[in-house]
Amino acid sequence: MHYWRILDMRGLSERKSFFLFGPRSTGKTTLLKNQFSADAIINLLRSAEYLPLAENPSLLAQRVREIRRTSPVVVVDEIQKLPVLLDEVHNLIETDDVTFILTGSSGRKLRRGGVNLLAGRAWEANLFPLVYQEIPDFDLHRYLRYGGLPQIYGSDYPEEELSAYVDTYLKEEVREEARVQNLMNFSRFLKIAALTNTEQVNFANVARDCGLSPSTVRSWFEILTDTFLGFFLEPWRGGHRRKEVTAPKFFLFDVGIWNFLRGISALDPGTTEFGTAFEHFIAMELRAYLSYRRIREPLTYWRTYSGTEVDFVIGDAAAVEAKSATRITDKHLRPLRTFSSVAPKAERIIVSLDETNRITDDGIRIIHWKRFLDDLWNDAFRW
Repeated sequence: MHYWRILDMRGLSERKSFFLFGPRSTGKTTLLKNQFSADAIINLLRSAEYLPLAENPSLLAQRVREIRRTSPVVVVDEIQKLPVLLDEVHNLIETDDVTFILTGSSGRKLRRGGVNLLAGRAWEANLFPLVYQEIPDFDLHRYLRYGGLPQIYGSDYPEEELSAYVDTYLKEEVREEARVQNLMNFSRFLKIAALTNTEQVNFANVARDCGLSPSTVRSWFEILTDTFLGFFLEPWRGGHRRKEVTAPKFFLFDVGIWNFLRGISALDPGTTEFGTAFEHFIAMELRAYLSYRRIREPLTYWRTYSGTEVDFVIGDAAAVEAKSATRITDKHLRPLRTFSSVAPKAERIIVSLDETNRITDDGIRIIHWKRFLDDLWNDAFRW
């Protein structure tokens, strides 16, 4: 199935060269094929493209001259396969004013290959799993169960696709990236990492559960973030109070991958797993929205040592709670009311399955998830 994607790389490329990052199978190649001619793309997954350039990187200049006869933009797909090309890219941007789009699924390999040479010469964009606005007839329960990778969400056999994805990428490519010798240890780590999903990360506890050193666990979490397979949500620090926690929360990049690693075969409304999946889903939507709209406000969370927590804070402008409850009561509103004591000007929103949209006497907006996402992607909020 073809999905229309929000990210407009053609429009972005009119401003500057770009890196386009994202996990495998989020659709980077498909997006570029839909927005640029096939003749503009150098695909390093094809041996006919890869081998000559690996042997002689200076051949890139010749390929670029050929492409520029018909396209103002040159796309190099899977640049992390051949990071040495970045020297040639750097030179062509400087000397010939070439506009590049460089895609990759591993920031780690690029840094090893000298990506810092392009600092300031190429901006960054990210492609995420499908979001609500990109899926016709969006099915919340299907999304919470199988996630938003295009090949999985629309598949007739999503369980098989999830299994293949995890076996191919999370256990093979990431293992190679990390130089992991013991696949059993790494597989155990992935499952423990999935247990920490949406939770604060205690590296020492994870290391103990995995039977590994804390330094190894930290490095493997870095691998997940470097390959865009996970991300940390840092705590909001605007309150400057000692009673606020400072540990980050960890999220896998896709809720379907989390379900698979946890061995979750069904998500029933009202369960803890359903609530976690719903929070994860809202995190993915907010993260994608801020990135696609090029909004520089950080996405964080707020928690006190006493356990009061707000799921998401956007800059200093808004606090968002994600609750899978079908009826919101005062107990659900307490964290947002407490947050007002440290950020009195922040907009407060609770997103839930409660179908009655309303505003409380003290200004908290209670919004059904579908209305919230419609408003979000229609830019109704002032963030």
